[in-house]
Amino acid sequence: MTQARDAAAAVLDLLRSRGWTLAVAESLTGGALSAAIVDVPGASAVLTGAVVAYATPVKASLLGVDEALLAERGPVDATVAEQMARGVRRTLAMHGRPADVGLSTTGVAGPTPQSGQPVGTVHIGVSTPGSTTSRAFVFDGDRSAIRRASVTAALRLLEEALSHP
Repeated sequence: MTQARDAAAAVLDLLRSRGWTLAVAESLTGGALSAAIVDVPGASAVLTGAVVAYATPVKASLLGVDEALLAERGPVDATVAEQMARGVRRTLAMHGRPADVGLSTTGVAGPTPQSGQPVGTVHIGVSTPGSTTSRAFVFDGDRSAIRRASVTAALRLLEEALSHP
């Protein structure tokens, strides 16, 4: 996972230069995103923690994703990714202060479609002090390839967001 490690190192450098902290909320990546981040020495200076909200109800109960939204659209949705990114900032607050940045992944790694969404559909959310956004991706490959591609895409999207405030 050299691409992911390189992207994680770049993101950590950008966050460290701003004095910002990062909180991660994962669904389809199941901890792989936070693992890529903590693989970089010095990650503890930036990463407050990570939540694997794999089950849909946990997205609502722990991260504050709107239950009506989840019922209407399902967990594989751009707004869900944005709410996960905002919610993890609050959930992983330290000393009463939310994390500066939230990064989230939600999608379908397969082997079958979920909530009417085809395999490979992924939404990544980024929430910073100034904005919250998401981007949709469609990745090819098996379950493992989709998860790996999602990790790299999440890190690259965060790097882009931090490089262009």
